[in-house]
Amino acid sequence: MKIVKIETFILKDTLSKSFFFSQWEYSERCICIVKVTASNGQYGWGEGYGPASVLEAGIELLKPIVLGLNPLENEVVWNTMYRKTLDFARRGTLVASISAIDIAIWDLKGKILNLPVATLLGGAHRDKIRPYATGLYFTSHDNPSQEFDEEARKYVSQGFKAIKMKVGLGIEEDFKNVKRMREVVGDDIQLMVDSNHAYNFREAVLLAKKIEPFNISWFEEPLSPEFYHQYNELRSKTTIPISGGECEYLRFGFHQLLRNRSVDIIQPDICACGGLTEAKRIGTLATTYGVEVIPHTWGTSIGIHVALHFIANLEAMPGRMKSPDFLIEYDQTENALREQLTFPAIEMKDGMIEVPNRPGLGIDVNEEVLRKFAIPKDKIKSTL
Repeated sequence: MKIVKIETFILKDTLSKSFFFSQWEYSERCICIVKVTASNGQYGWGEGYGPASVLEAGIELLKPIVLGLNPLENEVVWNTMYRKTLDFARRGTLVASISAIDIAIWDLKGKILNLPVATLLGGAHRDKIRPYATGLYFTSHDNPSQEFDEEARKYVSQGFKAIKMKVGLGIEEDFKNVKRMREVVGDDIQLMVDSNHAYNFREAVLLAKKIEPFNISWFEEPLSPEFYHQYNELRSKTTIPISGGECEYLRFGFHQLLRNRSVDIIQPDICACGGLTEAKRIGTLATTYGVEVIPHTWGTSIGIHVALHFIANLEAMPGRMKSPDFLIEYDQTENALREQLTFPAIEMKDGMIEVPNRPGLGIDVNEEVLRKFAIPKDKIKSTL
């Protein structure tokens, strides 16, 4: 059994309405996915997180060393890619290129062996996972939070039991918005805040103190990901759990977060941090520090299914007779690539999503939708 073909597709969808967060504005979705085919004709799909054209270039770089390898030996393939890029890409987009290929190989391996990825990872500890709605992005420069009330009520009516909102507009405006969202959703809904590293240490402490009364489940990326020690000090100054890690890469980067006791919750993006092979190691490392793992997800439905299988396999540390719900991030912003690209569709029932038990990731790509959103190779320009 050998890998005989690796194909990339850059998918682009222009949004009907732009939205933004503390750093940048989004007017389109542009994502690189990859298809890895074996000598028996079976194939798997993967996805990378980051600038699509750079990801594609990274995959092209890796192709010659991956072709001809055995897809059942995914750790051998991963290590070969890692060694090839170690001298110049220990962090960043090339690791995301590794991630995309690695995920596709896991999907392919599951299809070859007729087993779900969660089983290949060691087994599913749970068959249902609770999604939290990532939304409440800013929609207007003049009145960024003008649609928050209606949007939050919609999530509650849809059955979400946890909602994450954006902050990063300034301490007083954030305080006002968080206070209002707690009033709108009530006390029975988990509420999280994410500033996308908008604040310096002094500001983050001030905001955390002001919103503590609103029972915030976590404060995500309050600071720049560079400042491990400041994260640790912030934890000591607030009762709100601190989370982060979507900007980290490989187990070595997450070891920095963990050994510096920077966060209460780590949030690896499996499509960027090294794929499922490395995410499994990161999850194991987190158990040695007693830190929760709730992966970051963003992109197509491929990435969501990757996270479902990964979370299903996470150990409960410590265990107990009645296990708490494990959470998965479920972005609710406009995204045709999430809603249309793969089948079967994701369904939330009674506030939960079932872990697929079909072979591989449990999905396939709709080729018609793929053609609809794929940029022709001769028309690809920089998507940075």
